[in-house]
Amino acid sequence: MELYVVDAFTDRAFAGNPAGVVLLDGPVDDAWMQAVAAEMKHAETAFVRVDCPDPLPLRWFTPVAEVDLCGHATLATAHVLGGSRGFGTRSGVLTCTAEDGWVEMDFPADPAEPIGMTTTLRAGLPGVTVRAVAQGVSDVLVEAASADEVRDLRPDFDALAEVPGRGVIVTAPGDRPGLDVVSRCFYPTYGVPEDPVTGSAHCTIASWWTPRLGRADLLAEQASARGGLVRTTLDQDRVRLAGQAVTVIRGRLIV
Repeated sequence: MELYVVDAFTDRAFAGNPAGVVLLDGPVDDAWMQAVAAEMKHAETAFVRVDCPDPLPLRWFTPVAEVDLCGHATLATAHVLGGSRGFGTRSGVLTCTAEDGWVEMDFPADPAEPIGMTTTLRAGLPGVTVRAVAQGVSDVLVEAASADEVRDLRPDFDALAEVPGRGVIVTAPGDRPGLDVVSRCFYPTYGVPEDPVTGSAHCTIASWWTPRLGRADLLAEQASARGGLVRTTLDQDRVRLAGQAVTVIRGRLIV
């Protein structure tokens, strides 16, 4: 089986979010996929059945668990397969299209509803001036007072691991011309203390910021150490996410 490592949401190698992509020519055991993902140690490894007609069956595994939706590994998979493909997933059919070196993905929107601040969440985000807290289907979103607070944050991962749900998004308005939103995303419960660039989180980020900024099209930066850019377009109950990708490794699985 062919195996790739792709840096997603970036136009250069060794930036963005690396994802494993395994091209399956038939059914495999769930435990085997989880073992491969643990061996790869990326935030997610994607497993796609290429012996099927579109939409190709696609699943994503972190080093410790399967997840319902992963943007950067979907982008990486579409990139490996030529850019324009449809995938059948636990989150429904996801459609990807390629244009001018970017791959656009059509994902379900994930609007977050306001909730109260908790002691655990506050302990996990020292130095953050919290403007709002909201709960999406997957993640808790925390709006910070400034992009500097997002960039400078040194989270307490033990505390964040106690927050119910998949993880925590910390976000603020952008701090340079043309940049609308800044965010960082933390998933210690899933073995990913900080995710470099999280496509699926932008289903919540876009749903949160689009009405507040008054623009349907946003450019969002995920300000991790590797960093990356995501274009978002909110269209009713869907979000179109676009990014670039670079293949850095190609090989074969022999077990």
